[in-house]
Amino acid sequence: MDGILGLLIGIIAGALISGFVIWIVSKLGLGLEVDGFVSAFIAAIIIAVVGGIINWLLGVLGISVGGGWLGAIIHLIIAAIVLMISDRFLKGLRVAGFVGALIAAVSIGVVYWLLGWLVSLVL
Repeated sequence: MDGILGLLIGIIAGALISGFVIWIVSKLGLGLEVDGFVSAFIAAIIIAVVGGIINWLLGVLGISVGGGWLGAIIHLIIAAIVLMISDRFLKGLRVAGFVGALIAAVSIGVVYWLLGWLVSLVL
């Protein structure tokens, strides 16, 4: 039972952190808007589900993304597509087209990196 509880706490904590990152990026006006933190939290869950489905489908189709610069570009394009698809499922989430989704995806990555760096300074 402890394993399941730990897993649920980890999922909720991850969704809260992701929601916080999405909320921060929406405040920057870089192609992604959310109505508030609750919408950002729900968006984080939807984005995780849509991203998981897309990655699963790519695996079923035998498509490997790879690494290096080409892999990074493909991951960025997939992240932008995930944002655009997620936009359709949540009224409180708006993405400004494909370019806005690309900018938002890069911004989300940068904010995650900055948060990780700040946490490493504290710990």
